Amino acid sequence: MRITLSTPPHSHDSRQSGAVTNSDRPSYNPPNYSSQDPPAAQTPAHYSSPNPPSEKPPDLKTFDGTVSRFMTGSGKRMMAYYKADGNVVHIAPEPEEEEEPLFSAIREGNASKVKALTMCPEMNLMLPNRPGWLTVHQAVWFGQDSCLRVLLTAQPGMINKRTTRGETPLLIAVSRDQLRCVEVLLERGAAADIPNNDKETPLYKACEKSNPAIVASLLNHGVAVNTPCIQGWTALQEAVVRDNVEICGMLMQAGAKHDIRNIYGITPLFTAAQTGQLSTLCFLLRQGADVNTQAADGATAIYEAAKNGHQQIVELLLSQNADANKPGKTGLLPLHIATQKGHNKIVTMLIPVTLKARVRRSGISPLHLAAEYNRNNALMMLIDAGFDVNAQLSEERSRLFEDRRSTALYFSVINSNIDAVQTLLTFGADTNLDVFRPLMVAARQGCMQTITLLVEHGADINASIPTHPTTFPAVFMFSMKYLPMFKYLLDHGGDAQSCFNCVYGNQSHPEVKITRSEWNEPHNQLLPETHQIKGVQFCDMISVPSISRWAGPIIDLLLDYVGDVALCSRLMEHLDSFSDWSNIKEKAAPPRPLLQLCRLRILQMVRHQKLKRLPLPASLICFLKHQERWLDDCYSVST
Repeated sequence: MRITLSTPPHSHDSRQSGAVTNSDRPSYNPPNYSSQDPPAAQTPAHYSSPNPPSEKPPDLKTFDGTVSRFMTGSGKRMMAYYKADGNVVHIAPEPEEEEEPLFSAIREGNASKVKALTMCPEMNLMLPNRPGWLTVHQAVWFGQDSCLRVLLTAQPGMINKRTTRGETPLLIAVSRDQLRCVEVLLERGAAADIPNNDKETPLYKACEKSNPAIVASLLNHGVAVNTPCIQGWTALQEAVVRDNVEICGMLMQAGAKHDIRNIYGITPLFTAAQTGQLSTLCFLLRQGADVNTQAADGATAIYEAAKNGHQQIVELLLSQNADANKPGKTGLLPLHIATQKGHNKIVTMLIPVTLKARVRRSGISPLHLAAEYNRNNALMMLIDAGFDVNAQLSEERSRLFEDRRSTALYFSVINSNIDAVQTLLTFGADTNLDVFRPLMVAARQGCMQTITLLVEHGADINASIPTHPTTFPAVFMFSMKYLPMFKYLLDHGGDAQSCFNCVYGNQSHPEVKITRSEWNEPHNQLLPETHQIKGVQFCDMISVPSISRWAGPIIDLLLDYVGDVALCSRLMEHLDSFSDWSNIKEKAAPPRPLLQLCRLRILQMVRHQKLKRLPLPASLICFLKHQERWLDDCYSVST
């Protein structure tokens, strides 16, 4: 039996074992398939089952079933034998093939034995023991240069033979850091530019291994220095990502070009900035590399450095006059991305060199990103730098959000970031710029602290939503279940009168059809479907099943803020549905108490905020503020 692997006997495929991965590379990298050390010898499996499988595996020639091969988490290769009905017959480690004497002698470094075996008339050195794996590959894998010399003397034609992955002996030797084998192969005339299946040349691999001795040896034999791999990376770009200035210098002296781009349009300087390699970045800048190089998606080197938090890189690029006002394909500037990622020190460096005109052209302020990602420190720095707290998203960017949000304040409110909300309001944020008001968001979230801040800074309690109008303040929809919040809104100017205006009056109302609202997030409410041009009426809204059980207390509370009103037939139906609510009907019956009418008249003449300035007894002030009974029974009413 033969396996289709190009690794030596008893070793794992490097693509599976993962000892060398792409984790140390930036994005836009080619895969890194490096050769691996063979694993330790496998130990027999032990079974504790009361019915263990048979000790000997079934004979594959006569076995009537299926065989499945798998690998354990520790890397052990296993085989499972299944009957036709799916029951397991036997599970055991995959049997290892016996190593041929010549390959065993090479692995042990026994050059005399290798020489003796190669002289046998029946020995064919061009016959692989596994697909694509010759004795010469075995020799370089284990670094047996003396055995390599014997083999090449016996059969020189092996020197450039490739494995199934396209690896020549030279490329394997480079991948394994076997300098002496590299020198032997080059002395014997090995072709030094043959790539593997991923188009990685020996020079590329030497730079990947960051081995200057092997790089020097290859360069001294005249290898091509600008050959790209399958994803366009050159040896120089690989040396840059390893931050090896010595190798970069050798490559440049040999004719390497610093402006070659990979398939993503990335140059070596971009890679250095992206990965934070300060030494190689300085080297490339001295060699005249373009400080404003851009990738295919428009991202600049300084943009990538800012995104990844490489403070020294950003500082160096700015000192070399890097343009901080070039946007990427999303239109964001380096300042935007540094703010989004919370790299505050980089934000302070980019603020002075970022043009506010370019920020406006992008359609989004860094303040939006600071608020969206809760970067409170960056938010304060941007405000101190003069960024407009009332800047709005462009129409194009606002359309990306279903709720058509537009201000930094909205982002902070929807994130329940009270500190950011207070900061923005302190510095003049307008509470009424968004189509769906921040106050409505705060009410739906039930955040009384945010509601208080917004109302104190001028939030319009009676605002409606143009796209989905109601005949009453839209914020009431999100607060009726929370009576203390509902009362607060009424106390501060919420229009209670509009809740009793009904076009049907005592007549029968059309049936309320409950449908999933097409309203945009963040409210996602169940709203009644009506045919009124002016919008949804309060009596329809309160009939929604999720709210109707609170109809009595809600109407009772509203009556404290209106004079003579007439309850429509639908509101009467609600009050008639529960015997304990009969007193509310009596409360609504005209005429309303003179004391109540006087309170309303005073409140119309003196705004709520000015009540405390009136030279009146505290008890009267409490009455005017609707606090005479609320402190005692608000919680009992709400329950």
